[in-house]
Amino acid sequence: MIDIHCHIVANIDDGAKNMDESVEMAREAVSQGIDSLIATPHHLNGRYENYKIDIVEHVRLLNDRLVEESIPLKVLPGQETRINGEMINDLEQGHLLPLNETSGYLFVELPSNHVPRYTKQLLFDLQVHGVKPIIVHPERNKELMENPDLLYEFVRDGTLTQVTAASVVGKFGKKIKQFSGQLIESNLTHFIASDAHNTTTRGFCMDEAMQFIRDEYGNDMLYYYMENTQLLINGEMIVGDVPEPVKKKKFLGIF
Repeated sequence: MIDIHCHIVANIDDGAKNMDESVEMAREAVSQGIDSLIATPHHLNGRYENYKIDIVEHVRLLNDRLVEESIPLKVLPGQETRINGEMINDLEQGHLLPLNETSGYLFVELPSNHVPRYTKQLLFDLQVHGVKPIIVHPERNKELMENPDLLYEFVRDGTLTQVTAASVVGKFGKKIKQFSGQLIESNLTHFIASDAHNTTTRGFCMDEAMQFIRDEYGNDMLYYYMENTQLLINGEMIVGDVPEPVKKKKFLGIF
């Protein structure tokens, strides 16, 4: 299994605090069946700045340590960039880091409470520049929960999304679990990933989430998400089923 979103690199954001914690996270990942993961430290979120050149070096050092520890996990470089108006310029300057460097897929993080007005235009501009944007954890964005048609428009126009494993199994609450299910059912998400920050409060949950998806939606859906991660790290094209607007749930038979 491949995990495309993880804060395993030590002491550069709110993930692993030191190299020993990174190693502990690596062991936990392997125990859940993960053999490759992408380290995606926060970038320009108001607290942390992690540029491409630095992340690549941190990942190299981490992989060296994992070899020393005989842990069968390959860590690839990535970045979780908070959406901002300078992303095109930063991309051209080589500051932004697509997942696995050359895949062409780029994480875009929205603020938790709203969607900036320029989001649709920026997502379009990234695609014009040859980048395939992936909105991370849309199921935890307040405005998207209230107005899922906005996310439908983004996906319809070519943006991909990644839902968090812990959201799928209810660790962020019932509403987020329900919305995650709606995104899966409406073909509005293309990846399930851990967004793990540690092994305790923000763990991987990947084995639990994948089992839930298999039980709830069947093997085809499970294999779809697993295949997409392999296509991503290979830099190949991901083609999802036709997205649909989220159907509003009936409440006590009213509507």
